[in-house]
Amino acid sequence: MDTQPVDRTLTASVVASLALTLVSSILYTLHGWNDPLAALFHIVGGAVGGLLVVRLASWLAGSRLAAPVLVVGMLGCAGVVGYGFNTVEVGLGGVDLIDAAGVAVVLKPLGLCWPLTLLLAGIGLFRRVPAPLAGGVVVGALAFPVSRIANVGWLAILVDLVLLGCLAAVPALLRQPGRAMANGVTV
Repeated sequence: MDTQPVDRTLTASVVASLALTLVSSILYTLHGWNDPLAALFHIVGGAVGGLLVVRLASWLAGSRLAAPVLVVGMLGCAGVVGYGFNTVEVGLGGVDLIDAAGVAVVLKPLGLCWPLTLLLAGIGLFRRVPAPLAGGVVVGALAFPVSRIANVGWLAILVDLVLLGCLAAVPALLRQPGRAMANGVTV
């Protein structure tokens, strides 16, 4: 069990961020991809995703993937939040930044940093958790942009469920004897 408040907060962020994202996907699917309430859950889920990224990096402590997960993950969180605010903008009748030129084009690569983070984390987790869980994260990471770019609601919900199920199981597995984290990092 996590004994430090920071550890507990980071571990709780895994479920919180992914659950908020799942709620946003359900709302987008039910009410359309410009739904402001879905965007609210999207934005908050992306913001909490920053804590999730720190937890992912801590799970990979001692791995060459920990630092890339941290850096790319923070950029990805900016992209997720940016896409959420873009939804609010479009919902209010404003310009869709996804189709805009100039500095607005930064939103696309930032947005793609999120699934890249999940992919890197999934690959790194293969050495720490059972292959089906790590593989689920990898598959979810690969399907994430497909579901969002093509606006396939049922796939977005499925992806979110897979990511939530796989990543929520990791802390309990890493606490098992023989799966100690490098550098004394707790889960």
